[in-house]
Amino acid sequence: MPDFDLIVLGAGPAGLTSAIYGARGGLSVLVLENKAPGGQAAQTSVVENYPGVPDVNGFDLAFTMLNQAKSFGVKVKTGALQNLTLDGDEKKVLLANGKEFTCSALIVATGAKSRLLGLENELDLAGKGISYCATCDGMFFKDKTVAVVGGGNTAVEDALYLEKIAKKVYLIHRRNELRADKIMSDRVKESTVEILWDSVVTQAIADEQLAEIEVKNVKTGSLSRVSVDGLFVAVGQTPNTDFLGATDKKPNLSTTGYIATDEEMRTNIDGVFAAGDVREKSLRQIVTACADGAVAANSAIKYLQGFHPVSTK
Repeated sequence: MPDFDLIVLGAGPAGLTSAIYGARGGLSVLVLENKAPGGQAAQTSVVENYPGVPDVNGFDLAFTMLNQAKSFGVKVKTGALQNLTLDGDEKKVLLANGKEFTCSALIVATGAKSRLLGLENELDLAGKGISYCATCDGMFFKDKTVAVVGGGNTAVEDALYLEKIAKKVYLIHRRNELRADKIMSDRVKESTVEILWDSVVTQAIADEQLAEIEVKNVKTGSLSRVSVDGLFVAVGQTPNTDFLGATDKKPNLSTTGYIATDEEMRTNIDGVFAAGDVREKSLRQIVTACADGAVAANSAIKYLQGFHPVSTK
């Protein structure tokens, strides 16, 4: 007899929504999280596009979801994943601390992580001037000079957030047009943030702490140095699927490394589903993660009730 009807890997919006819908559907549910619950949502200062909630702190929204899941009897535990056994009707999840949990259905909602710039000393300077979370580390740079790299919504949101804290903010983007939504693009263009167009960061100059960055104009090839105290990297994400490397039978992945599913969140493995940023899809937002989680839980319930169609992907 499995320990739980459903195990959800990840306690971000997708995982917590899966847990809420699963528990409300009568399933015994365990959520396993490697780090702090809430995922990337908990690191967002202001969420303005979650329907029905015009303006909310991401941390508060995520932990409201967590408490809501617990109110329905969902169990939440923390631990690093070591291995999965997905063959057969009973799935097994082994943690690095040696604990093992079994279930009849599994939802992978492990999200994604920030992509690196690829600078030679980038990881050495992480926490010493280079950061991947403006809301986490922004206050360390109060009244200082910082730069944000990227052109999407996250980069623009980070720049606008840091504008309220730092003395000077640069936004460095490799193209001459932002990828962010129009409302966000207009907002940053009207702000005091200085945008360095057609530019990339090629070097981080530091002693023990970051002091300067070398910036290359991709059109002219010219190099310049910009004095900064902090560099915030917001150039996209890669899916958190490394733990699948030790799994004999694993869900199919897309060419970019995300888990392939159908519209019902089913993977190629019976009883295994995926939801949220870890899944191959066109839009990664809190609201789409929640939608994925609801669909995945509904599919898991149907699977456990005896409807076992396997995705063709």
